[in-house]
Amino acid sequence: QVQLVESGGGLVQAGGSLTLSCAASGIIFGIKNMDWYRQAPGKQRELVAYTPSGGITNYSDSVKGRFAISRDNTKNTVYLQMNSLKPEDTAVYYCNAVIWPAGGRWGDYWGQGTQVTVSS
Repeated sequence: QVQLVESGGGLVQAGGSLTLSCAASGIIFGIKNMDWYRQAPGKQRELVAYTPSGGITNYSDSVKGRFAISRDNTKNTVYLQMNSLKPEDTAVYYCNAVIWPAGGRWGDYWGQGTQVTVSS
């Protein structure tokens, strides 16, 4: 069964860096966009960074210049490098992807999330 699993979250001081990983596991026939979202307590889930196609990357205004998204298609893995972290970056970070699994059809998949806490 196809799953998305995030890792790399934790506690970091303001100004520090952290790199998140999200790996798609299972028998997969195809993967489209692999994106990162986050949701802070009491707030709506927001799109942080995404890779539409052709190596294109896009970021929300709040993280531009600080975060970087990248993909390793041979490993079905997407990364989010976070630099100059601020307390307001504290949230649960989720991986999202559109996947064609073996024995199924294209669908929208979400990971369980990884907690990032930035202390001041």
